[in-house]
Amino acid sequence: MGEETWHEARLIPTSGINGAEEQERRATSALLAVLAAVREFGRSLLKPLGAPAGTIQTYIEVPFQLSDKRLYPDGLIRVSRGSKTWTALVEVKTGSNALTTEQLENYLEIARDQGFDAVLSISNEIPAAAGQHPTKIDKRKLKKVALHHLAWTEILAEAVMQKEFRGVADPEQSWILGELIRYLEHSRSGALEFDDMGESWTSVRDAVATGTLRASDKGIPTVVARFDALLRFASLRLGRQLGTEVVPVLTRRELADPSLRAQALTEMLCQSGRLVGAIRIPDSVGHLNVTADLRASTLTCHVDLDAPREGRATTRVNWLIRQLKNAPESARVECFTTHSRGASSAELLRTVRETPASLITDPSRDIRTFRVATTSGLGTKRQRGRGTFIESVLGGTDAFYAEILQGLKAWSASPPKLRPDTAEARSEEPVRPASLSSTDFSSQDGSTEPTEVVDQEILSSGGTFDSPG
Repeated sequence: MGEETWHEARLIPTSGINGAEEQERRATSALLAVLAAVREFGRSLLKPLGAPAGTIQTYIEVPFQLSDKRLYPDGLIRVSRGSKTWTALVEVKTGSNALTTEQLENYLEIARDQGFDAVLSISNEIPAAAGQHPTKIDKRKLKKVALHHLAWTEILAEAVMQKEFRGVADPEQSWILGELIRYLEHSRSGALEFDDMGESWTSVRDAVATGTLRASDKGIPTVVARFDALLRFASLRLGRQLGTEVVPVLTRRELADPSLRAQALTEMLCQSGRLVGAIRIPDSVGHLNVTADLRASTLTCHVDLDAPREGRATTRVNWLIRQLKNAPESARVECFTTHSRGASSAELLRTVRETPASLITDPSRDIRTFRVATTSGLGTKRQRGRGTFIESVLGGTDAFYAEILQGLKAWSASPPKLRPDTAEARSEEPVRPASLSSTDFSSQDGSTEPTEVVDQEILSSGGTFDSPG
């Protein structure tokens, strides 16, 4: 038997996982062990939760007594630095298992009684925005104990960024972190990617198509929340590939009150059948805007970027075309001018490449902004796979960034040119008789020298200079 059929030994094997309980226990133990072993990874994951920089100790299935019940949280994390300690209980779910309110509230009570700092939940549930929790909890239980949540996708993204981009100082610790990544990426680990739009998806989608959707329909909140979760998953996945923090764009008001975002999406879905959002990618020229039109079954991605502030209109259009060399010909380019509402013109990229002037409707108006957009088909199925809504959004955003957004750069004005040095200019100045020099060398002397021209005209006519006074 050849070596190509041999299976390499793994630190965290996926073989032997029998049932959800074993899957959950193994994922918990693997994650907590690596948190303690790989200093950089443990710090990057726990710092946002309020843990200090220090020695990390981890335990699994620690028993606690709550009234007449004996409870076993999945794990416990303790970070020590000098006399200061930070302790958190951990509750873990894998696969499609969801967190429960009763279990989390019990652990919050235990943490309060024990003087612990936080409760951390981990599952495949992805909240619409970072900092939110997918489970409804009595806020009175959060007065003394913080409640945090991490999705497995978020943990995997953090692990990849730490190993591949930020780096791990110790080679053996780097290998250990790589083994955790391999484990979490395996289908049997229970750390699933976003794969379902929810049970209400089909009914809401059909109601949009027939124009019968109402804001009071029960399924809308679930669909709206799942769409925002999908955008966050797309951001995490893209950030994992780029090695940077990619996040959905939310206003300050929406971050403070998530219901505002849900209300806006609900209203838009009922009126126009669309779901919209945006993704912020560091150092890109603009946000990656996403519009899913359920009525037209199309997905549109676009970016807005400022046009150059100098040059003719055709020069500004050519500036954009040069940056779209990898963009598909079917991409749409829109032009926005000053003192006008909406786009003043729009053409397919193939047309603009052949005739840049096709975007210019009024040469007297300055081009203020360009918009580059792509439109593709939108799947309708709720679960992940070929021809599904999820794959359409993920594929569309990835393609738009790869083909268009990553190749665009913001315009910047050219720096002012330095005038010739005075000493250098003087050395190049032709020697003239002292009697003919009416003035000393000046910064105003350049390529056009009116004084010298006058001098030559007078000399050619045989005239003489009059002395002042």
